[in-house]
Amino acid sequence: MSDKPVKLTPVPEGYVDWLAELKTRIHTAQQRAALAVNRELVLLYWQIGQDILARQAAQGWGAKVIERLSQDLRSAFPEMKGFSRANLMYMRAFAAAWPDEQIVQQAVGQLPWGHNLVLLSQLKDPVQRLAYAESAIQHGWSRNVLNIHIETRLLERSGTAVTNFSATLPAPQSDLARESLKDPYRFDFLGLSREAGERAIENALVKHVTEFLLELGAGFAFVGRQVLLDVGGDEFFIDLLFYHLKLRCYVVIELKGGKFKPEHLGQLSFYLTAVDAQIKHPQDNPTIGLLLCKSKNKVVAEYALRQNNQPLGVAEYKLIESLPPELATDLPSIEQIEQELMGDADTANADDES
Repeated sequence: MSDKPVKLTPVPEGYVDWLAELKTRIHTAQQRAALAVNRELVLLYWQIGQDILARQAAQGWGAKVIERLSQDLRSAFPEMKGFSRANLMYMRAFAAAWPDEQIVQQAVGQLPWGHNLVLLSQLKDPVQRLAYAESAIQHGWSRNVLNIHIETRLLERSGTAVTNFSATLPAPQSDLARESLKDPYRFDFLGLSREAGERAIENALVKHVTEFLLELGAGFAFVGRQVLLDVGGDEFFIDLLFYHLKLRCYVVIELKGGKFKPEHLGQLSFYLTAVDAQIKHPQDNPTIGLLLCKSKNKVVAEYALRQNNQPLGVAEYKLIESLPPELATDLPSIEQIEQELMGDADTANADDES
């Protein structure tokens, strides 16, 4: 066989653009096909769960019927995974959690089954469960990221910082800006004690910038630390500077190692003025400031913000915080299901070899 390279014909005009368009179409078609398969699988699991619920209620079948059903379905469909007793229990719980088929088709049906297992095992409240499902779809969270956000109560903390955005930003911008901040911020991933100082926290946040960005939330992009501002020949340094892709503005974050004081806002306001004058692009929206402190009196913060005409927010940070109580259910663990699925695969391989 000849090792000569295949000589390609000359590329005609417009071919490269056409090829790029075809690749985009193919990727889109693949994504749609995968999404359609996922929706059908999730809907099937919901229907099986509904059947189990209905028959157990109408005919008084006990839990043992699930074990029998698992054996029979595995025998009937040896090439399919997902019919373990543990997964059938999740199907039953899934159907009980979402009695409305429309929600399954329009919301949670867009999520992989593994995401739905996390929602079922971690959250009992249906409103919270749906909120996290919709956020996972909107932001494209992986299963691990979804799990982290649930454990840290991301949505419960979002939009809770004390701000003056409603008075300093136009309505669409102010609503999005308010939802982009949270209170408190959890910095327990830094591994620092409660006595850590401002500079130590700042250094650790930059070192763990990936985790920090995850905690800040979608849209934040890191610009730099100790960013120099030369104002009339005097030098000033911003603790942390970010850019928010959805808000289309810079976000100045200042750290304070103690309790909030009204005078802290004066320094932050000065930084916002300097960033708007020296860094902000004419098409950018007004710069936003976020003051992070160890503690605050909410009423004092609200009073202090009323007197300021620049968009500012005040929130607390927690260096060490115990995880919220486990909302464990009586369902099997996700790891158990994965082990059983692997077991199914091993069994199928052994059958093929015999």
